[in-house]
Amino acid sequence: MSRDRPVVLCFSGHDPSGGAGIQADIETIISHQCHAASVITALTEQDSHNVKKLIPQRPGDIISQAETLLADFSVAAIKIGLIGHHETAKAIQQILRDHPAIPVVLDPVLAAGGGTALADRQLLDAIIEGLLPLTTVLTPNSQEARQLANQDDLADCGRSLQAKGAEFVLITGTHETSDLVHNRLFMPEGKTETFNWERLPHSYHGSGCTLASAIAALLAQGLDAFTAITEAQEFTWQSLAAAYKPGQGQYNPDRLFWVES
Repeated sequence: MSRDRPVVLCFSGHDPSGGAGIQADIETIISHQCHAASVITALTEQDSHNVKKLIPQRPGDIISQAETLLADFSVAAIKIGLIGHHETAKAIQQILRDHPAIPVVLDPVLAAGGGTALADRQLLDAIIEGLLPLTTVLTPNSQEARQLANQDDLADCGRSLQAKGAEFVLITGTHETSDLVHNRLFMPEGKTETFNWERLPHSYHGSGCTLASAIAALLAQGLDAFTAITEAQEFTWQSLAAAYKPGQGQYNPDRLFWVES
């Protein structure tokens, strides 16, 4: 029996530990009955504790791989994760400009879970100036939002990031100290929504990848942005609640919890 699975094109890094990056994207996208196509932006040396080395891929190769895929597949959504270098951001910008009708979900990975910085000033500027104006849904955590907006108050950050071009901005609150996790969504026409989630007890590797990929997959399935963002948070929370610990560091979200439960 033939199955029509919407295609999500991911620009993501390779995490050899299997917790984040392209593997997290693929598991999430499959869980939403979509097909994951991928362009690797950077290789990494990392484990469940931290990133030790970042190896960006050549911009020309990124462009040619993406163009080959886009010529073959009807891509329904694009997800961007780890970028790793400002020239990579420029390459992705070129692809997005050539395909303006495809919704874009950008997870601005600026640091590893263990604290290693993954973006310098040039990359930050390339994201702000080149990618935010082409982004449908931006999903920074609170630290990333402050870094991108250069402001402290998260409401100001959300409005600022919209002013820089992102249509929807979902600022996640796991890095804050509140009892509940407050995820703040900034929408067109000044509308906002706050989602409150039980704070789970561990530190997780790949939660941001999971959330952004779930939003992209749900957009690919034809859901409107608000519904996709809402349902993706539920999927991510369930993945975190079922997390397991394959190494000695952070926990991995179980993105296949729906199979194993």
